[in-house]
Amino acid sequence: METKPANSAQMPDQACDAHIHIYDKRFPKRAAGLEPPRFLGVPEYKLLQHKLGLKRVVVVAPGIYGTDNRATLHAIAELGEKDARGIAVVHPDVADSELDTLHAGGIRGIRFTLFNPATAVTTFDMIEPLARRVQRLGWHLQLHLLPGQIVEHAAMLKRLPGTLVFDHMLRLHGEAGSTHEALDVVAGLVARGNTWIKLSGAYLNSGKDGYSDTVATAQALIRLSPQRMVWGSDWPHPTEKGNGPDDIALLNLLTQWAPDETVRNRILVENPAELYGF
Repeated sequence: METKPANSAQMPDQACDAHIHIYDKRFPKRAAGLEPPRFLGVPEYKLLQHKLGLKRVVVVAPGIYGTDNRATLHAIAELGEKDARGIAVVHPDVADSELDTLHAGGIRGIRFTLFNPATAVTTFDMIEPLARRVQRLGWHLQLHLLPGQIVEHAAMLKRLPGTLVFDHMLRLHGEAGSTHEALDVVAGLVARGNTWIKLSGAYLNSGKDGYSDTVATAQALIRLSPQRMVWGSDWPHPTEKGNGPDDIALLNLLTQWAPDETVRNRILVENPAELYGF
């Protein structure tokens, strides 16, 4: 008989983890200067899925593979195309045929992780041309930016066609000065109806109080538009450092961010179903 997850009562049916990475040692590392926290694949992630009672998942291509998205496509196939989607990394010279192949394999967006120029696989000048290339597929752009970058590139962000997803938005609590300006930019984009926010439990604050100072920021973001919010564990990053939370703590943290069960269920089920096409 199958064992029920210890905390399954906390998880609604069809709950989605909208941000995980798969580090599959069958595929060579492509990007210089980046190393995986550990090689952890689909079998290891399935243990977390079972423990937390998660059903759906979005596999986000990690930077170490550059624009080689095979590890992500394999992970989607192994997790099951009905319940798994993916976010790829591509360059503007990508062929239409490759984009079509990625779409057939479950890819539904492309990512730009630009908070650290030293490790970035893509650049800001690639965002607009790629936004126009993938618009025909209905893909979104996933943007991992610092508050100052959001403010600096606000005009470009407002020009972008299609759907935007601001990733790891709890980084906003960690940079003084431009945080409120960045929130204003994001709030304006959310008000247009084509922008989403992804909350992630990956980042500790600069002090040593764990995640305590993320609660107010998360709640402020949720108030902007609870119907445009998704959540991702960012597995395996949260637990790969000694001071990270354990797996169950990731969900307890979400409960603090969204104490209202109706809102929390929307973040976990309805919103990702709409954004990723489950």
